[in-house]
Formats: sequence, structure tokens, C-alpha cells
Amino acid sequence: MNIRNLIASLCILAASVSTAAPKYVFYFIGDGMGMGQIMAAHTYNRVALGNNSGLLMNQFPYAGILTTYSASSTVTDSAAAGTALATGHKTQNGMLGMDADSVAVTSIAKTLHDKGWGVALVTSVAPDDATPGAFYAHVPYRGMYYEIGRQAADCGYEFIAGSTWRGANDKNNQPTDLLPYISSKGVDLVTSIPAAKASESRRVFLYSDKPFNNSNIGFTIDSIPGALSLPDMTDAAIEHMKKVSPDKFFMMVEGGNIDHAGHGNDGATVATEMINFNQALAKAYDFYLQHPDETVIIVTADHETGGLSIGNGHVGYTSHTEYIPYQRMSKDMFSLQGAELLKNGTPSWDEIKQFTAQRTGLWSHIPISEKQETKLKELYDKTITNHSEQPNEKTLYASYSALASEIFRVLNTNQGFGWTTGGHSGNPVPVFAIGQGMEQFATMLDNTAIAPALLKLSLQ
Repeated sequence: MNIRNLIASLCILAASVSTAAPKYVFYFIGDGMGMGQIMAAHTYNRVALGNNSGLLMNQFPYAGILTTYSASSTVTDSAAAGTALATGHKTQNGMLGMDADSVAVTSIAKTLHDKGWGVALVTSVAPDDATPGAFYAHVPYRGMYYEIGRQAADCGYEFIAGSTWRGANDKNNQPTDLLPYISSKGVDLVTSIPAAKASESRRVFLYSDKPFNNSNIGFTIDSIPGALSLPDMTDAAIEHMKKVSPDKFFMMVEGGNIDHAGHGNDGATVATEMINFNQALAKAYDFYLQHPDETVIIVTADHETGGLSIGNGHVGYTSHTEYIPYQRMSKDMFSLQGAELLKNGTPSWDEIKQFTAQRTGLWSHIPISEKQETKLKELYDKTITNHSEQPNEKTLYASYSALASEIFRVLNTNQGFGWTTGGHSGNPVPVFAIGQGMEQFATMLDNTAIAPALLKLSLQ
């Protein structure tokens, strides 16, 4: 045993001796949330919104650092990281709920559920995505959505909420029997917050029948009418657990859209998703205030996405998060609306500038240099006026035209964001915790340490 694990074990032992077991465990996971994402939200909150109190997680009494590498790579994917956070076992990238030798491993949620705890899983992305899936599924490949969905139906958990079940349709977009199968397991499938709260069923799965896409409920910055939101889903989950398992429950809440925006290198959307995640956390904190001696909350991330920094070579020793409110939509929504614009003919350069200004604030409120505008105009001439094919920017979840991609590169640069990748980084991620016995997390740990420690604390 190395010295770091020895110290962690001693801390866990000391906590178990002196602390009563909690009855309510909240496990918040900001997908793709590193310190860059936290500081983007913190700076936006302070500079643009005038709130100097900081994010709620930053005010928790205990803070630590988590390493995130997988069994197969120094840079993890969400499946391997989710498995480590949920079960305490390393695995290979792409594998879910199995160790590196393809042996199924048990999550903290499953263990607690078997011992009579209620379980709720909430996410702003698909409920069969890697992070929520790690708490109930065992598959060799994270893309086995139909199989993951059936395992969700079989797991017995009381509440699962997210975007849409991707296994509900096959590769030809034809319906499968997944949703009927879920219903056959005594699950009330609902598509709205009021319906979730009104349900008399012990098991409720809340999902979006009109998601932004097949991967998430929609970005906060887009203000999509009728879209589900992470704070509302979290509130519905707490209310349901108070109804069906009031004595003890475990809840995992994932801010999955932080990661999606990070893959697109969209700084303002990351910042607003972080604020949304913070609002969901506030729902759990309100519960904690009512049950401070019986509740623990831990906040961490599966990995960091994008290699995000505050400040870059263009803005120097400053940032301009005060420009964020002028960005009215995500890079994904901008690209969708841009594609619709092009269907109506070939817009002039002035029309492109006006379209961009109304949606991002470039030109109207955010200064743009002559050099930047010249490059954008040249790309416009090449790709739109002359219809020259340019390779699209493709990320894990989206694809953007060359011009949209460059517009957002300029926007991010002028807002003061810096990015190193469109994928994940190997950077460590933070841990924040509150509640009795949670001081054990105020150190440097590996992502495999969280679940066993929480489980030991809960079952002592």
C-alpha cells in the first residue's frame, strides 16, 4: 500500500470511529468539470452577474483533488471514469460497470439498494449515458444502449431522469421494445416534472420526449421552451425519494452538459451549465440544511474536458467574462440556425455579420479585430460564396461547419477562454464535500477511492 492510500485509509478509519452513518447521500458529478470550468463559472458569476459569494460547492468545508486516469490510458473516457466513481474499480476506456478483465463490478448504488436504500439517478444527458449507466449497467461497450436500457429496467432503482433512452430506437430509427419492457417492470414512464411529482408508482423514469438531440435535454444558454432542467429534475427526484424511501436514500446527479459544451469548446455555454449545476446542487443543500446530521454531499467530476483555461495569448493578463451575457445561444444551436439560414439561399457577408451579432454579441458588443474579421470573411468567401467544401469540425456529440467553428474560436478568444483539445484532458479534478465524516476527502485521492469510502461511511 502506498503512502497516499495509507493516509486515506487512516482518515476513513478515523471517520468511521467518530461519525454516525448518514441516511442521505448525494453524489454530484460535473461531467468534464475541472478547475477551468469552475473558474469560468466563478468569474462569470462575479464579473458579469455581480455575485461575490462564489459557487456553492466552493463554500463546502472540505476540498480535495482527484486523479482520473483509466486502466488503459492516462486520459480517461466517461465510461471508465464513471465506473471508477461508481464502483471503485479501474477499467479500460469504453467499458462500463466491468473491470479491466471484463468482470462485472458492483456500484455503491446497487449495494445500498440491496440493503434497503432508495436510489435516484439524475442527469442532463441521456439516462443510458456512461456516467448514470455506471451505477446500474455492466457492458463491455458503452454504446450498447438497448442492453443498458434493459439493465436500467431490471435494476429496481426508484427514480431515473435524463434526456431520452437511445435504445428506444434501432440504427434505422425504428422503435424497439425497450420502453414497453421498462414499463413491464413496474416503471411509470413520464415526460414532465408535474407528472413525475404526481406519480403514485414507486418507480418513476422521467425522460424527454422532445430532447434537444438524442444526447441531452438542451443547453441552459438556449432557453428552450418546455425543456427539462437539471435543477427541476433534481427537485423532483428529492420529492420522490422523500415519498417512497424517506428513511434513507442515495442520489447521483450528473451535470452532463458541462462536458458536451466542453467538447465544442464553447466557454460561455460551459459557464452557464456550471451555474445550472450549482442550482441543482442548491436543491440538495436545502435538504442538507433540514437534515444536517444525517446528510452528506460530495461534488466531483469524472474528468476534465477541453483543457480549459481562463486567459489566453490574445487577451493577456485578463479575461472578458462580462461578454458572456451577450452570447445568446450555444455553439450547437448557432450551427443549427446557421444551417437553416443557408437553406434559404446565399446570405451576404453583412447578413452573416448581423446573424452572428444577434446571437453571439460579436461586432455588436464584443470587439473583433481587423485581422479576425478578415479571416472570417475569407472563410465566408471560400465556403459560402464559392461553395468550396471545408472539413467540418466533429466532436464526440456534434458537428460544426468551418465558418461556425471559426466564429466561435474568435468568440472564445475574445471572451478570454483558452482550450487545448476538443476531447478530454488528463488533468486532475476537484472534490468538494460537506457533512459528518466527509473530512476524509480533503486530500489527494484517486477516483477509485470515492465509492468505497462513501459506502463504508454509509454502512458503518
